Amino acid sequence: MLIVKIGGGSGTQIDPTVADLTEILRAGRRVVLVHGASGETNVLAEKLGKPPRFVTSVSGIQSRYTDRETLEIFEMAYCGKGNKAIVEAFQRRRINAVGLSGLDGRIFEGKRKDAITILEGGKRKVLRGDYTGKVERVNAGLVTLLLDHGYLPVLCPPGASYEGEAVNVDGDTAAAELAAGLKAEELVLLSNVPGLLRQLDDPNSLVDKIPARAIDDFMPLAHGRMKRKLMAAVIALRGGVRRVILASANVEQPVTSALSGHGTVIQ
Repeated sequence: MLIVKIGGGSGTQIDPTVADLTEILRAGRRVVLVHGASGETNVLAEKLGKPPRFVTSVSGIQSRYTDRETLEIFEMAYCGKGNKAIVEAFQRRRINAVGLSGLDGRIFEGKRKDAITILEGGKRKVLRGDYTGKVERVNAGLVTLLLDHGYLPVLCPPGASYEGEAVNVDGDTAAAELAAGLKAEELVLLSNVPGLLRQLDDPNSLVDKIPARAIDDFMPLAHGRMKRKLMAAVIALRGGVRRVILASANVEQPVTSALSGHGTVIQ
């Protein structure tokens, strides 16, 4: 079992991953794809006159502040344009993909964080009316049902709160929890960078290997979204996943390349 998560930031190419996974699937491997659509969400939000607002938690994690209006825009980008574009790309290649959000069947479920504490201007501030959450459990049975019937699950946020509300959840965390829940051997996290870099703007400073027990030692090198990816790796490895690979989506055969050890391999 292989779980692949591809980010949706600007500059992340999806076509190489779709083409590569098509060949991997035809070779008989069971795969689940999780995707983001943050870049498309930002573009759509600007067009609709609701510019994105990003906040930083007291622990230094950046996230999108998601009020109800933002959540609706988020769903348009993720569940609508983003998800269906990927499903269509697979269908054109005769791969029977099924696109679902984590809200469907409560595939991704967790507690909603109505209020979040952020740092703004050096001061702590509480924001209320937020529709974000953390994935705490997954509906592995539903995903397995799709796999057993020959479908490729293509999944994305939002997830479901325990009260049944749609909530913005982190895609890397969701993929990690899913990998653990499905007892996957490997989790590949693809984005627009080649992996964890010692120097942010230098692709030649790639950290190629991280021992699972030493992930915390590498956290200071992680900036922005990369910190969440390392945290997701911890979740996956503790859940029984054999290895996690952080790699670039913008190369030929990105998944095959990652599985061959190109990127940051954590195990």
